[in-house]
Amino acid sequence: MTDEHAVPAQPDPAAMRKHYRAEGLAEAELAATPVEQFARWFQQAATEGRLFEPNAMVVSTADAEGRPSSRTVLLKHFDEAGFVFYTNYDSRKAGDLAENPHVSLLFPWYTMARQVIVTGRARRTGRDETAAYFRTRPHGSQLGAWASAQSSVIASRTELDASYADLAARYPEGEQVPVPPHWGGFRVVPRTVEFWQGRENRLHDRLRYTAVADGGWRVERLSP
Repeated sequence: MTDEHAVPAQPDPAAMRKHYRAEGLAEAELAATPVEQFARWFQQAATEGRLFEPNAMVVSTADAEGRPSSRTVLLKHFDEAGFVFYTNYDSRKAGDLAENPHVSLLFPWYTMARQVIVTGRARRTGRDETAAYFRTRPHGSQLGAWASAQSSVIASRTELDASYADLAARYPEGEQVPVPPHWGGFRVVPRTVEFWQGRENRLHDRLRYTAVADGGWRVERLSP
């Protein structure tokens, strides 16, 4: 007799092991700034890594009481001024950042045994920059920014679909959709940027850039 409530056998996470690469990351190989180094790795992730959405990153925030939350968001721009993503300003992440602007970004490039971890402070992008990006979004994504009251409780999927359908009727394909006043970007100005390269025997390479007062960067190697 079988127990219909028995839990199926599960794989053992403690037995899951991958042997990482022998090649590592040396200080002499690093670019002068973390953004230049990020650009190198991002290019490799986008071309050699065969990654699904290499611009996907885990954004971790904390509210005024220090309670953390994380979610995956897509990076939309980066340069020496920082890393930019867009969201609903009424969302949980935006609420956290209004109370506590400190944020962490994690790029988990698993197939390459690489991670990039950015810590810094987030500030809103200007409305002109937000509008310029909004215009590049597909028409359906523009409507979605209006249809979704992000992070709020809704009764059903039907409610969300009905909201989108109303907007699609009001702004058919080819008609300009206004930029939602409650939607926009955040630019994360980095304080530290760590480049993590998986190595054999779990002796990983971890090289961290830290911003210094003169506007430059200090590079340190961290023990794995």
